[in-house]
Amino acid sequence: MVKALVGIADGSEDIETVTIVDTLRRAGVEVTLASVMAGREVTCANGTRITADALIQDCADQDWDAVVAPGGMPGAEHLAACATFTALLRKQQEKDAVIGAICAAPAVVLARHGILKGKQATCYPGFEEPLLESAGMCMTQEVVVDGEVITSRGPATALKFALVLVGKLCGPEKSREVGRGMLANI
Repeated sequence: MVKALVGIADGSEDIETVTIVDTLRRAGVEVTLASVMAGREVTCANGTRITADALIQDCADQDWDAVVAPGGMPGAEHLAACATFTALLRKQQEKDAVIGAICAAPAVVLARHGILKGKQATCYPGFEEPLLESAGMCMTQEVVVDGEVITSRGPATALKFALVLVGKLCGPEKSREVGRGMLANI
């Protein structure tokens, strides 16, 4: 079974987090929502309380087909500051496996740790400068795929981002099937 880890923290973007997890699960991906905070319950950027499946340290020794970072502030800052989460991202990068980030996370998490080196990427407007400290090019498309790295702009693009992740992990037909069931066209 395909396995994905989605990091979460106090201040993670509500819509992005839930959309990513829900869409991947609809595709049959085994998703673990992992808190980088001291406890499993987090409060998202707009007040939604979510109980994570696990703490990030409990996920460190596992292999993942994808590791994904939702945006939101200060959620992205918490993800970037978590050594265990960034080590998992580096492991993904080393084995050329799927890494996803949306909203502020491409700049605050991936670029900060050099994971976008030479890649094309996108992010939430206003985060372009820190993104370009690592990325080769900052794009304005809703979703940008460069090799195994998938980035997206923000809450309104979360469903398209999640369906692109499904396509990368499960194939384009599964992405179309899940999208049709959600009345989404990608």
